[in-house]
Amino acid sequence: MWSGGKDSALALDRASKAGLDVARLVSFYDSTTRRVRFHATRVEMLEAQAVAIGISLRAIPTAWAEMEANLRHELASLREEGFTGVVFGDIHLADVRAWYEDRVTAAGLQHVEPIWGEPPELLLGEFVASGGRAVITCVDLAKLDEAWLGRVIDERFASEIGTTGADPCGENGEYHSFAFAGPVFKQPLAWIAGERRLDSGFAQLDVTGGAV
Repeated sequence: MWSGGKDSALALDRASKAGLDVARLVSFYDSTTRRVRFHATRVEMLEAQAVAIGISLRAIPTAWAEMEANLRHELASLREEGFTGVVFGDIHLADVRAWYEDRVTAAGLQHVEPIWGEPPELLLGEFVASGGRAVITCVDLAKLDEAWLGRVIDERFASEIGTTGADPCGENGEYHSFAFAGPVFKQPLAWIAGERRLDSGFAQLDVTGGAV
């Protein structure tokens, strides 16, 4: 279940190293804005990630009122195609995990959580130490200053985010990201920081494709 962010990338890396054959990335995006909810990532950039990773992407447009129905339909399709499970990048939000797990297991699929329950600061450190890199595409202005928008998640970021009181991985919605380098990528993905915008208390950065 691919959001395009650093936690998805780390979960994919963990799953692959554990011997799981991850053969598809599945993403849901807003059918009106053509962006991933909260992350604000354009569907075209999800497609670019999939190419750089080397795994096919199934990007599904949805209105959020129809999210559950569309998810159930997709899970049933995966089961019919012979997939046996779905990998998620949840860390410690039990209600979010339970919502997905109920629906995944009801579809006859295994619910896999490679990074669940681990200390966020250690997960962030693992992502960075592995060569993982991501850019902050959304911040909750009630929790983080807009100055964090557009920053690259690297060693300096990892050392400074802990001083803010925010969850180091942004698990409580403090920030969202777009991964562009790391062990899951066959080659780094070029990107350009575009316009910034405010949306209901969130500051968002538009990320577009760039020349290598």
